[in-house]
Amino acid sequence: MLKIKNIKIGALVFGLALVGTSCSNDFVETKFYQNIQQGPLTDLSAVRSAIRGVYFSMENTSYLGRNYEVYAEIRSDEMAGTGRTGRFTTVAQYKNMLSSDSYAGGTYNQIYAGVYKTNIIINTDVNAIPAAQQSQVKYIQGQAKVLRGYMFFDLLRLYGQTYTGGTLGVVTPLVNDPKALQARGTIEENKVQIEKDFTEGLALMEANIGEYNNEEGKQELSIDAAKGLMARYFLYKGDYAKVRDIVKSLYGKYSVISADDYVRSWTQNNSSPNSIFEFAVGTQGAYGYTGIQNLYSPNGYANTILADGFVSKYEPKDVRLKVINSADVNDDNIDEYYLTGKYTDPSGADNIKFIRYEEILLDGVEAELQGGDAALALKYYNDILTNRGLSAATSVTLEQLKLERAKELLGEGFREWDLLRWGNTSFVPNGIDKRLLAFPIPRSETDIAGTPMVANPGYDN
Repeated sequence: MLKIKNIKIGALVFGLALVGTSCSNDFVETKFYQNIQQGPLTDLSAVRSAIRGVYFSMENTSYLGRNYEVYAEIRSDEMAGTGRTGRFTTVAQYKNMLSSDSYAGGTYNQIYAGVYKTNIIINTDVNAIPAAQQSQVKYIQGQAKVLRGYMFFDLLRLYGQTYTGGTLGVVTPLVNDPKALQARGTIEENKVQIEKDFTEGLALMEANIGEYNNEEGKQELSIDAAKGLMARYFLYKGDYAKVRDIVKSLYGKYSVISADDYVRSWTQNNSSPNSIFEFAVGTQGAYGYTGIQNLYSPNGYANTILADGFVSKYEPKDVRLKVINSADVNDDNIDEYYLTGKYTDPSGADNIKFIRYEEILLDGVEAELQGGDAALALKYYNDILTNRGLSAATSVTLEQLKLERAKELLGEGFREWDLLRWGNTSFVPNGIDKRLLAFPIPRSETDIAGTPMVANPGYDN
């Protein structure tokens, strides 16, 4: 079951959207918990503001603005939680999570808020839109379908039973019915819906791109960004042929950031040549002390550090070492290593770099090594190495690719999911029930009378 609260997002609210660098200002969240059904969207302006509202939900700190990345880092072999200030301790310790856990519940609710907003867009009657605007509205509906598919994917990874021995996935609501009590689908049913959303969404975008005016640049979902999200999903699924095709279609359209520009690239919003899609933050939407930069910094909460020995995996001349710094936070003459250079603005104004070209190339390396062209895998691999101050390799293996993903994507929320899809659970502490790899379904869902919702096993409270 999923008991979705209604959202009041009328045309008047959308019409008040502000134009600026931060989509945080394009959506009014205060109406979310009102029990009022959403009215129809009737013009392009309202639909544009609606898609900004989706981005706003996705970039919230409970989801992709912070928490989802941190979950996959402190539950991995490349970073660890320190427990300072009590943040993320239940996530890092597994067994101390409860079905009432605020992290599990907060992320769950935030993702479904985003899904709810995509449903408003997807189910908009295009015939009610002025004829001259219909093609652009269809393009945005395509964006919404792709984003909904991606949010279903994130829900499946975090709350589904893919890695715990079960068969259950998550709820995948396609319409906003305030009276619906919907049960969880199976993992396979979820995958079918995710792929349907991706395929149909991309087709809508491609069919209507001629009329669409991209106002936000890299800060809104493009056709290339949609393909990047699909590559991420198909890599998880092990559909390497589809990954190979996607990477080939994107190759050469962007460039790996050079060694000279690497550090600076992390402070460039909406302009880096390696950026395919990023969530707009900027000064108006800055996260402040709640941002991920404050968790990763020794001058902030110092909550998340590099795992013991991880820094030694980099060669001394690797430019990526410049975004890693050591500090003796405990004043005990023991240095810890922190990822300080990817999220640098102390106010939290840096955009969230969500799809980088380097990820796409690494996807391509892995896919080509899995039944493709080894020479092409090496080409992709060397495109990264030679721009990190390193010598070109003469060959590449799957093990080298796995290490390179860890080094390149450090702190960006990939590692746990990479390890799990490779069948590696060595990062899980001894004695931990593997069923706890899936987050608990919130009590607010499972406690409703008559609910068909099934909880994840292993959580007693």
